[in-house]
Amino acid sequence: MTDNTQRPDSGPNSNPELPTQYAPAEVEGALYERWVRRGYFEADAKSGKPPYTIVIPPPNVTGTLHLGHAFQHTLMDALTRRRRMQGYESLWLPGMDHAGIATQNKVEQQLGTEGKSRQDIGREAFVERVWQWKEEYGGRILGQMRRLGDGVDWSRERFTMDEGLSRAVMTIFKKLYDDELIYRAERIINWCPRCLTAISDIEVEYQDDDGELVSLLYGEGDDTVVVATTRAETMLGDTAVAVHPDDERYKHLVGKRIKLPLTDRTIPVVADTHVDPEFGTGAVKVTPAHDPNDFAIGQRHGLESITVMDERGIITVHGPFQGLDRFEARSAIVGSLREQGRIVAEKRPYVHSVGHCSRCKTTIEPRLSLQWWVKVGPLAKAAGDAVRDGRVAIHPPEMSKRYFDWVDNMHDWCISRQLWWGHRIPVWYGPDGETICVGPDDPIPGEGWTQDSDVLDTWFSSGLWPFSTLGWPERTPDLEKFYPTDVLLTGHDIIFFWVARMMMFGLYAMDGVAPFHTIALTGLVRDEHGKKMSKSNPNSVDPLDWMNAYGSDAVRFTLASGANPGADVPIGEDWVKASRNFANKIWNATRFALMNGASIEGPLPAPEELSAADRWILSRLNTVVAEVDANYEDFQFAKLSDGLYHFAWDEVFDWYVELSKTTFFKGGDAARVSGRVLGEVLDVMLRLLHPVVPFVTETLWTTLTGGESLVIADWPRDSGFRDAAAEAEIAEVQRVVTEVRRFRSDQGLQPGQRVPALLTLDATALAPHEDAIRQLLRLQPAGEGFHPTATLPVAGITVALDLSGTIDVAAERKRLAKDLGLAEKEKEQAGRKLGNDAFLAKAPDSVVAGIRGRLAASEADIARITAQLAALPEA
Repeated sequence: MTDNTQRPDSGPNSNPELPTQYAPAEVEGALYERWVRRGYFEADAKSGKPPYTIVIPPPNVTGTLHLGHAFQHTLMDALTRRRRMQGYESLWLPGMDHAGIATQNKVEQQLGTEGKSRQDIGREAFVERVWQWKEEYGGRILGQMRRLGDGVDWSRERFTMDEGLSRAVMTIFKKLYDDELIYRAERIINWCPRCLTAISDIEVEYQDDDGELVSLLYGEGDDTVVVATTRAETMLGDTAVAVHPDDERYKHLVGKRIKLPLTDRTIPVVADTHVDPEFGTGAVKVTPAHDPNDFAIGQRHGLESITVMDERGIITVHGPFQGLDRFEARSAIVGSLREQGRIVAEKRPYVHSVGHCSRCKTTIEPRLSLQWWVKVGPLAKAAGDAVRDGRVAIHPPEMSKRYFDWVDNMHDWCISRQLWWGHRIPVWYGPDGETICVGPDDPIPGEGWTQDSDVLDTWFSSGLWPFSTLGWPERTPDLEKFYPTDVLLTGHDIIFFWVARMMMFGLYAMDGVAPFHTIALTGLVRDEHGKKMSKSNPNSVDPLDWMNAYGSDAVRFTLASGANPGADVPIGEDWVKASRNFANKIWNATRFALMNGASIEGPLPAPEELSAADRWILSRLNTVVAEVDANYEDFQFAKLSDGLYHFAWDEVFDWYVELSKTTFFKGGDAARVSGRVLGEVLDVMLRLLHPVVPFVTETLWTTLTGGESLVIADWPRDSGFRDAAAEAEIAEVQRVVTEVRRFRSDQGLQPGQRVPALLTLDATALAPHEDAIRQLLRLQPAGEGFHPTATLPVAGITVALDLSGTIDVAAERKRLAKDLGLAEKEKEQAGRKLGNDAFLAKAPDSVVAGIRGRLAASEADIARITAQLAALPEA
């Protein structure tokens, strides 16, 4: 199970005293800083150990720790802590993302309190202000990560705007540009009139809004057509009406020009297969500069693109609506059309899906704009192939479909942003229209040249994260040792934002080597009722509040206990309290064990020296080691946490420790053997628990063993020891104890109330356990005057109890009669099914076997209850 010879200690602590209560606040902070000071989390690129690498999904520099962060960080920390204990050179690399829009907004708000804008102070001064803000306020989440216990290598902390990562951005931009995979073109983009920048499709949040659907009459006389729109203000930029080429209703209009209301223009009617003749009137207005589908129609038919509003959503077309906000213009235009009798129908409210900026929630405006783009076709194909051919595994496998849906249907990526904070696009324009892309080692053009004013999408630089953080484009020792990374653990909600981008860039920059071996996708953290947590809702929780109240281990264990692959994670405060109780249970039970001789000194005794209870717990211990390992390899954090919880609480503390108490009280060799076994069990159990609950386990383990730290201790190994006979024997003891405890509870006896009893254990396997059974059941010997009033046949033995004066005979007879009736009913139902030939002919074997089992169980219950009734004294 563990190799004690590899411990960095010379023996157990000579003073194994522990405080009576565990106080996380007094332990966690100092313990974490000790780990960091001793360099336990620092990886050595020159080590001969096999590497294990995880790069942290970089939180925004503006961010603070939320439950989603705490959830994913707990799982990543558990993975890296375990691998480190297994002998790997584990690197968990931390860092932050510069978060272009979010950070710029923060500083603009700060300037606003001073009555200034970024335009007032200029670009250079504004960027300097952002750096100042970053140094003063940014990175709060990094301190909170320490509070959670993140075992990251702080010596390798990176920032997407630091010098090395900026060099990587310029290098890959030029490489893509030279390979004609980056280009500049005028296309429809998502524009935020508040942030004043383009944003990508995946940064648009759609929600149902109350709008209006207005049907407008275009044309005059016989040449008219009705179109419907939710955005009447864009009609000022219409350059056509489109119909389906097979729509007989409009064939006479195709090729003609019709009057565009409120303007002095006429526009053509064109035939295009994009139009659905079954939707609405079968005719659509075409505004190429303000709608992506319309832009495509315009491209096919050579239509003019007329922009009708500026970057702030203000109408720019000369006329009565010029200067109005887009929403004001909508109402004004509809009013003017109504006056002219051109409103055919109006529907209000009209609920429809509307895109909003994910940063500021402003309604997005589709807008024709000159932007920089990545040609994603070949990059996306490579990203899909790497998963299809098995180089990269997605876990759980059913999430692969979501990944393929994205990479197989990816549109070219708009990478330019109209911001000042970020990686400025390294393209320069000459005085005579020249364009050059400048790499990190290229000279900057001289006088008369100007650099492109846009910056790159934040996801461009974070897409390089798995290799730029390791020193690329240089072939650094870190890159050679730790790339590719082993696991990307992240939420399934950012497959599109981040995962696919890292796959594309990693394969492209690293000669076809994917950036990670496994993509482990998690769900989202929700409240205990399954509702999404939001700052705008009262269900939002600051994990630091829970950590302060219950300890970081409690929060971590709760999160890990809910982590089923790919599934959302409900969490509530009561569950954190339960995890706090578990930490206290571990503490109290270990403290008791230390006070009663638990030890790791010397080798484990030979099996023949062990009691059945000793062999049972060691057999179960090895099974649990194997199960925990299997669950880690399958990212089954909930299963491994649940298994460890029940092993520790139910089997070790509630059974083995209790079974061993009589041995400890007697002393002698048996107590020494059980103390050594209990020490072994606690040693291994604390090692297994450590990756998930590092603080309480570290404190207990170092006290138990005298070892330096669990962080660098050996991970337990399954020795292969199993003892089925001992497991069966202890199962019978548990059965006796459980059955008699239930009887005692039914009688209303207090848990500590002692009752005279006679146990007929002679010549049975349970005979050696009589003292333990009596201790567990609070049964005193049957002395003089013993008169059994109840007899329970259990597990082949008889337990006779003298409940004189402690039992309500009439109530007990009534209870047993009720149980007997239920057992007889169960027997009758099972017997009827087994006597039905038609049922037996159709039912699966497993179903029939289950019913036979029910019949046997009911017959046993009838025999047991009948015996108990017979043993009751007369009322």
